[in-house]
Amino acid sequence: MRAICWSLLLVGCLTLSATAHAKAAEPERIEIAEIASLIAEPPRLVVRVGEQAHLLITAKLKDGFDTDVTDQATLSPSASEAWKVEVAGGVRALKPGTETLVAEFAGQRVEIPMEIVAAPADEPPTFLRDVLPVLSKAGCNAGACHAKPDGQNGFRLSIFSYDPKSDYDEIVKDARGRRVFPSAPDESLLLLKSTLALPHEGGERFDKDSDAYRALVQWIRTGMSFRAEKEPALVRLELFPRERRYRPESTQRLLVHAHYADGSMRDVTALASFDSNDKEIASVSEEGVVRIGKVSGQAVVVGRFMGVVGDSQITVPAERLLPPERYAALPVRNFIDELAYARFGQLGLFPSEGCTDPEFLRRATLDTLGILPSPEEARTFLDDPAPDKRERLIERLLAHPAFPDFWANKWADLLRPNPDRVGVKGVYLLDQWIRESFRANKPHDQFVREIVLAEGNTHRVGPAVVYRDRREPADLTTMFSQLFLGVRLDCAKCHHHPNEKWGQDDFYRMAAFFGPVKQKGAGISPPISGGNETFFFATGKPVKHPVTGETMEPKPPDGPELKPAENADPRRALADWMTNETNPFFARAIANRVWAAFFGKGIVDPVDDFRLSNPPSNPALLDALAAEVVREKFDLKAMMRTILRSQLYQLSGTPNETNRADTRNFSRSYRRRLPAEVMADAIAEVTGVPNTYEGMPPGSRAMQAWTYKIDSRTMDAFGRPNSSSDCPCERDVKPSIVQSLHLANSRSLHSKLKSTETSARVHRLATGELPPAEVVTELYLACYSRRPTDEELTLATAAFSTPGATRRTATEDIFWALLNSAEFVFNH
Repeated sequence: MRAICWSLLLVGCLTLSATAHAKAAEPERIEIAEIASLIAEPPRLVVRVGEQAHLLITAKLKDGFDTDVTDQATLSPSASEAWKVEVAGGVRALKPGTETLVAEFAGQRVEIPMEIVAAPADEPPTFLRDVLPVLSKAGCNAGACHAKPDGQNGFRLSIFSYDPKSDYDEIVKDARGRRVFPSAPDESLLLLKSTLALPHEGGERFDKDSDAYRALVQWIRTGMSFRAEKEPALVRLELFPRERRYRPESTQRLLVHAHYADGSMRDVTALASFDSNDKEIASVSEEGVVRIGKVSGQAVVVGRFMGVVGDSQITVPAERLLPPERYAALPVRNFIDELAYARFGQLGLFPSEGCTDPEFLRRATLDTLGILPSPEEARTFLDDPAPDKRERLIERLLAHPAFPDFWANKWADLLRPNPDRVGVKGVYLLDQWIRESFRANKPHDQFVREIVLAEGNTHRVGPAVVYRDRREPADLTTMFSQLFLGVRLDCAKCHHHPNEKWGQDDFYRMAAFFGPVKQKGAGISPPISGGNETFFFATGKPVKHPVTGETMEPKPPDGPELKPAENADPRRALADWMTNETNPFFARAIANRVWAAFFGKGIVDPVDDFRLSNPPSNPALLDALAAEVVREKFDLKAMMRTILRSQLYQLSGTPNETNRADTRNFSRSYRRRLPAEVMADAIAEVTGVPNTYEGMPPGSRAMQAWTYKIDSRTMDAFGRPNSSSDCPCERDVKPSIVQSLHLANSRSLHSKLKSTETSARVHRLATGELPPAEVVTELYLACYSRRPTDEELTLATAAFSTPGATRRTATEDIFWALLNSAEFVFNH
């Protein structure tokens, strides 16, 4: 019976496949001489008697592209006692045996071994494996239908079928079983509504001649089983083709295979749902037909079936690819350049020219230290004729005393607690611990271990404050998985992640690591005194699944079963797994985060959202960077040195014809607005008038501020995050009208320009004896780390001879104009 039911479901592959053929664009015209060979996917078929299986037949072209020719290819023999061809690329298994299919097109052929196995006898269809896929494909458990929080018209299903047992009870048992009629399945309310035999607000979901209808009838007739006794679990989804390069405006159908724990496989193309992460590059129909657009780039199509996802990677190169010898002539400083150039060659991109010395000096100093070079440093660097001056600059930057505060501030964004929960003292203590960690150049794995394994008093142990801020295992799970693994599990807290493989089991098994963490002390208290708490490990306090009530055993996402010793802190096993060099997440997550700090965006972007539907723009490069982090024993300065030395980092931001539209492959430098603290410090540094911050020593920099409660209009205007919202705090890096108005009208900036303090740059230049050209040059060096062009110098010095102008007003006006320019506000 199972085989019969699956045959009914999989006939849907035939129906939808035929529909897809009808809707698909005309096959791409191919010159026979262009074809190098044929390939078949999958390369081998295993199919049960009575079921249908599909093939993709692809022509590999001599220019490196692949084209779907499934419709045009012929399968031979067209029929035998064991099988028959029903549609292009589709065969129906009739009796057990071993056969060889031959696909032919344009004089090329490929052989496909096929094994037909007998179907198990007397195995009724089940709700979990046979019915839920039909309901999901029909959209019954979508958020706009019966998966609303209160259901629809008294019928409620779980979103994305995260609670199948509840769904089963709702259909079979709710309202005294009125939705199903075993003695007359066709009269079941479930079917009458879905076919519009009775009014249904959701419209017709399938008709009486459909395979979905017949499958539901068969399930109701055979006893409505929830799950078979030894029913194998679905373990993975495989999409064909896995990865491919496409010509613009081509089409490609997809196949979806579901693999089960017992080794069996089903073709579930007709029951899967599809989505593209970039519909401008590639769109996909409900039937799994991909249509490539006119835009070059990379995209991924995700197939989803019963909470499991698979992906098909799509690359659309530029219309004209460049010859390999052009890339071979480019400068290569390390592996970053080699892997970047290889990706550029696949996409038809060519990198911009190298940046100038002033651009490199300003960019590297801002990215490494968060400060601007002084005019004296700029002069020294620009006038240095030595060929290794950039390498020497990199070493000076990595050893600079401003380095720890800048990088500690980045991690404070991610870890800084809410002062209303932990008290001001707790915020300060954690902030100082982060700064001390970067002053000591603490390896990243040790830094993370100390946070994950934190114990002690929140007025003495900095990392313990994290546990006071995130008091529940679920909160720690969300935070640690996102920060240290680059995985966002928050959706899985309530239901299966819509675009990933994570479900509630994954979430609460991760949370189980933190269940035994206990606390004693003041608890939540007012923000000033803050009280104090002590956190420690003690057995007990299991974490339970919110739906099933099952006690969850600790297991990291996609990790092995970790069985801590009896009465041992399970967090130690988690920390060991997390920081192990073979961990598939940890090194890649920190490598991507550091990369984003230097390039403005991650190879995976957002940096903490690793998933199938958000793939890396250059997977090989990300893997190599992760390997470098491991090789350097998680010394982040070593990775930064590698990045700074690369030619890729030292590219100009000026685009060329090939990379003008590139925003994710790093073929040119991307402009980035200065962060809030960097902007505040930059204004103070270039004007020579330090800022004053309440509760901080005189001369303190914005980068040393340890709480958002320290008042600063400049930092607020430029996107300083508010840690009263749960971290990791997202910074708004986009420029805004508020920022432009603030710089143009800021009383603070005006007072700095008008200042008569001896350190004030305007005052010193205005009362000094430097000629106007030298005054202008110093202002340019202070703001831009470069000397003015001849045209700029002529225009600026003319301000000194304007009627009514004084040396002071001219200096103020020129300085104000430079500070309000995009060249000052952006790192480029």
